[in-house]
Amino acid sequence: MGKKKFRDRRDAKRIKMPAMMRLLTYLTDRQDADVYINRKVDVTDLVKYMNKKKKENTGITYFHAFSIAISKVIYNRPKLNRYIINHNCYQRNDVILTFTAKVDFSDNAKEVMSLIKVAPNDNINTLGKKIKDKVDTFRNKKEQNSSDDSLDMLDKFPNWMLKYIIAPGAKFMDRHDLLPKSLNNDLIYNSTVILSNLGSIKCGAIYHHLTNFGTNGILITIGDIHKEPVVMENGKIEVRDVVEFGINLDERIADGVYFSKAVNLFDYILRNPELLEGNANDEILEKKDFEY
Repeated sequence: MGKKKFRDRRDAKRIKMPAMMRLLTYLTDRQDADVYINRKVDVTDLVKYMNKKKKENTGITYFHAFSIAISKVIYNRPKLNRYIINHNCYQRNDVILTFTAKVDFSDNAKEVMSLIKVAPNDNINTLGKKIKDKVDTFRNKKEQNSSDDSLDMLDKFPNWMLKYIIAPGAKFMDRHDLLPKSLNNDLIYNSTVILSNLGSIKCGAIYHHLTNFGTNGILITIGDIHKEPVVMENGKIEVRDVVEFGINLDERIADGVYFSKAVNLFDYILRNPELLEGNANDEILEKKDFEY
């Protein structure tokens, strides 16, 4: 990684921004710069692949497949691994996925925050194991991570103290990279992508806003896999397996063409699921030129 420079943060290196982008950071915050992309993807070939995969490894799930596909996009489109805070732009040192998991499936069960660092050589098998092990640890031991513990402690303070002292203080520390490790390390808002797997509860993808706290600039909701009539390239209509994704992005980290290419790459990976077996940082060449 190299030695941390004065203007870097613990998890990222500061990079120079174009003048227009820098001006934009003073005109909009992350929530104001939130753009939404809704995309349905044909996953018929992925379903066939997963049916075979589950015979080899019963622990592999569609969430693992979507997670490694997203990670491969991030490695191939590195601007997606940037964030803006305190009017500066930073390039993360790691690709980090986060999600929340319920300790059990009762209505009143607690949710715990799970953070997964995706190594360059991770694939569907290794990343799937990381995710499964993390979730199993929380569910079997009924444990929380350090950030959950810290947030539970904050709940003991009176409302006036939270509003006028603790919340403003936390925002200041967040902007200047001063949050304690116990809160900072496992916080879902300090990640490349926050994932919400709504398909697991038979729900469609939704719009979910970004937050001005933390550094996260991408949030993806995943709908349920279902069958739908699709018009094919030859003009014929076929019933295919499709899934809907709701993608929220901080528009200040890249331009529209860059985002569109990233979504097209994600679509391509899921239509060619054998790519999930390769390393997360494998270069994937675009098959056709981008057209307006």
